[in-house]
Amino acid sequence: MHALKVTRAEDFPEWYQAIVREADLAELSPTRGCMIIKPWGYGIWERIQGELDRRIKASGHDNYYFPLLIPMSFIAKEAEHVDGFAKEMAVVTHHRLKAVDGVLKPDPEAELAEPFIIRPTSETIIGDAFSRWIKSYRDLPLKLNQWANVMRWEMRTRMFLRTAEFLWQEGHTAHVDRADAMDETMLALEIYRSFAEDYLAMPVMVGEKPENERFPGADCTYSIEAMMQDGKALQAGTSHYLGTHFAEAQNIRYQDKEGGLALAHTTSWGVSTRLIGGVIMTHGDDDGLRTPPAIAPRQVVIVPMLRGKPEDAEVSAYCQELAKELSALSAFGAEVRAFVDTKDMKGAEKRWDWVRRGAPIICEIGPRDAANGQVSFIKRIALREGEKVKTHMLERGAFIGAVASMLEETQTALFQEAKMRLDANIRDDITTFADLERYYGTDDEGGEFKGWARASWSRPTGAALDKVGEQLKSLKLTIRNAPLIQPASHAPCIFTGAPGVEQILIARAY
Repeated sequence: MHALKVTRAEDFPEWYQAIVREADLAELSPTRGCMIIKPWGYGIWERIQGELDRRIKASGHDNYYFPLLIPMSFIAKEAEHVDGFAKEMAVVTHHRLKAVDGVLKPDPEAELAEPFIIRPTSETIIGDAFSRWIKSYRDLPLKLNQWANVMRWEMRTRMFLRTAEFLWQEGHTAHVDRADAMDETMLALEIYRSFAEDYLAMPVMVGEKPENERFPGADCTYSIEAMMQDGKALQAGTSHYLGTHFAEAQNIRYQDKEGGLALAHTTSWGVSTRLIGGVIMTHGDDDGLRTPPAIAPRQVVIVPMLRGKPEDAEVSAYCQELAKELSALSAFGAEVRAFVDTKDMKGAEKRWDWVRRGAPIICEIGPRDAANGQVSFIKRIALREGEKVKTHMLERGAFIGAVASMLEETQTALFQEAKMRLDANIRDDITTFADLERYYGTDDEGGEFKGWARASWSRPTGAALDKVGEQLKSLKLTIRNAPLIQPASHAPCIFTGAPGVEQILIARAY
């Protein structure tokens, strides 16, 4: 028996929903397509936000904040950008409600002269500000970041992966030329790669998106792609070189060193609460989430095993003192987050609650432990030995001395496990589209496990690329990216047989 009622093998999509629910990460909101992020889920987001914010600031960026509402005229200035987001935009048209026959409705007399768009992303309104803030080459580069919520009206939603409203950060920068802007684009991409691998224990493939997968209005888009346990890809972060398109639309010009006017080159880049969905599908097991220690809101949870007897007071005091000593330790550059669970519940119920949440180390302290100065604990990463829960025991001082290294070892082991899965499930032997058809077939979502394919292509554009897209769509596939690290030579194009120019990763994706 496992802590979840459904396993990954039985029904991966339902298993994912079960973890979100049973690990108490989030729940559906009365607002269509939106979620309520609960304390454990938001605690994970706070750890992600805090560390990523530190890295962004350390790389020379400052935070700021822009309004949630964007004038429609700003959106309309960038035609390609509008076309990319038009079907997802939520529009505010009135500023007041009125009771009509006892029913609240938008007041016809309160219609806005210009509608507002609830931001799907902020390039247009930030570009307007950049046009005022940037006057000279001395004002460049301008490197800023915003933590915010955005809205994209999704028809099919899944908590953390695709919701109408989600939380994210969006970096926006302006530069004197393409070279400087491209350096920034790659800097942001590397921040995301190292953060995903070092902090989330989630290995990723880094590369450039094909032309038909670029951010609307971008010259080029780069991504980090992670493999989930069902073999599908998850786009975990993107970085875009926007060229001068937005600068031209928003009149972002500066006086260069020769006294002439030049268009600024801009970038944007972002990650979102989708990272939590990636953590679930990378590290979860049939007992729930296994939270990487670096982002676990509680790294060591202490459960007092109370029995309604006089010695309960001694057990409680022992647990509190243990938590205090653990909190004086350091792991991942911060104090160890130790917590005593004092809820009025049976000890076994509390243990399984923390197992489902994925607390890295769970201690169960009874009267004998307190009396003998020892600690009984389980490691969430290696919970079972067969069907039996594996319990460890150490003398109190030895446990305290080992906690930091146990957390570090867990973080490393989670990454290595996921990296082995990624490396083992990228096929290099698919050389024709017929091979691709034979491998992927047409099985529906939730069918047989399929990994990724690494293949050569001739990088077609226009109608030829559209044809490739239709071919892949028939198999429910997309090109994820062209890895930055490429071989010295290439096989013929998998789609046309023409000489290949680069390798691409092909997969089903979220």
